Amino acid sequence: MKFDLDKFIDDCKSAVAGDKPQRAISEIVQNAVIDYKGVMGAIGEPKRGMVEKLYVSENLTILNVVWAPKMTIMPHNHNTWAIIGVYSGREDNIFWRRIKNDKTGKIEAAGAKSIAACEVAKLGKNIVHSVTNPTSEFTGAIHVYGGNFFEIERSEWDPMSLSEGPYDVEKTLALFEAENSRFEPSNTKIA
Repeated sequence: MKFDLDKFIDDCKSAVAGDKPQRAISEIVQNAVIDYKGVMGAIGEPKRGMVEKLYVSENLTILNVVWAPKMTIMPHNHNTWAIIGVYSGREDNIFWRRIKNDKTGKIEAAGAKSIAACEVAKLGKNIVHSVTNPTSEFTGAIHVYGGNFFEIERSEWDPMSLSEGPYDVEKTLALFEAENSRFEPSNTKIA
């Protein structure tokens, strides 16, 4: 069955109102990214780093996230569950945990997971992760969150000191734009 964005959004909206929304939405996203050509036909082939809003409400956010080649984003949390389905390329996630008895909120690496095209990962409400696109191609992924991604109070960690601070949506969106500047015609040399 060919991917239909409106049906996908409606299915996620129905699932979030159900008993086990994370499990149900994981299946919906898995079925979508298996049809990666259909997804790209509906939302476009990844050619520019971006966070594109596909649907946002108080209890559900659906994004098309495109990572620029070699792009990394700092450790952050969501304070809600998340389902990530990669339809093109690969995301490498490092999972972090708070250092016990550290009053500054510092974190340490606790694990990792690579998510390739046609694969899905479930992230719990308390997960802290950083994301890297390790490839020389753009990576596209559908991200579904159990809340309003843009309104939830959450944290990010400085990539050098690993100290906690408030999450800054605008800073994150600016990072995507900064990454795009590496691929504009005047900057054809890839670092």
